[in-house]
Amino acid sequence: MKSKFLILAVIAMIMGLHNGLFAQLQDEKSVTITMDLQPILQLDMETADQIEFVFDDIKDYYAGITKYGATILKVSSTVSWDLYAVGRSNGTIGPEFWDQVIDYGSGTGTNAINQIPLSAVELHQSQPNNGAAASGATYIDYSTPFPASTVHNGANSLYVNNGTLTPPTIADKYIAGHAGTTALGDDAMPGGSYLTAGGYTSDYYYVVDYRLLPGLPAIFPNAFDADAATAEDLVTVNGANSYAEPGVYTMYVQYVLVEDQ
Repeated sequence: MKSKFLILAVIAMIMGLHNGLFAQLQDEKSVTITMDLQPILQLDMETADQIEFVFDDIKDYYAGITKYGATILKVSSTVSWDLYAVGRSNGTIGPEFWDQVIDYGSGTGTNAINQIPLSAVELHQSQPNNGAAASGATYIDYSTPFPASTVHNGANSLYVNNGTLTPPTIADKYIAGHAGTTALGDDAMPGGSYLTAGGYTSDYYYVVDYRLLPGLPAIFPNAFDADAATAEDLVTVNGANSYAEPGVYTMYVQYVLVEDQ
C-alpha cells in the first residue's frame, strides 16, 4: 500500500513538472494612439465667374432683371456655424458703393449720381434660415420672395458694412444661423454636411437668385440699410431729381461661413 502511494506521488510530480515545462510565457508592450480632430468649415460655391445685368430696354428699368439659380452654396462643417452674404467693392467711389468702370454720363446733368449703393443688389435664398429652430425664434434672411416692382420695402436688400466682412447684427440678414442673441446653440446651425443631410432640400444647401431693380427714374428704390433702418435709394440720400448716372459698374458679393460664437 505504501509503495502504491509512492508510485502515485511520483506520477503527480512528473505531471506537475510536465505542466510547468509548458506554462504560458507573456511579454507586454503598448503603443499610444493620438487623435487630432481639427475643426472644419467648408463652403463650396457653384457660380459663374461674372453675373451680368444689362439694362438696354426701358421695361427692364421698371421691372428689374432677375438671375435665377445663379449661385449654389453647399456647406460642410464639424462645428456649429453661421453663413452670411456681404456686399463689397474696390472702394473707388466709396466703401459702400459700386465701382464705376465706364462713365456714360457726359452731358447727363448735375443730378446724375455715380454713387450707387451696394445694397441695391437683392438676394433670394431657396429656403429659410432654420438656425433658430431650437428656440422657436425667427431671424430675418433672404427667403422672402422678391416683391413686385411697385413695392419698395428693402426686404431682400444685400447686407453691407462699410466695406468690411463684419458679421450682420441682430437687425440684419443671415442666410443660416445668426448673431449670438439667444442661449448657446439656439442661433446656430449644427455641424453636418449637404452630402449626408438631404442634399438640396437640407439646411446645408442654398440656391441664390439675384435681382437689380433700377426703377424709373433709376434710383434703385429697394436699396436699404437694415442696421440703420434707413432707405438708401438715390433720391433719399442725394435729394429730389437725383438718378443713377449711366455707365458700367461692378461689385462683388462675398459669402462668409464662420464658426458660431
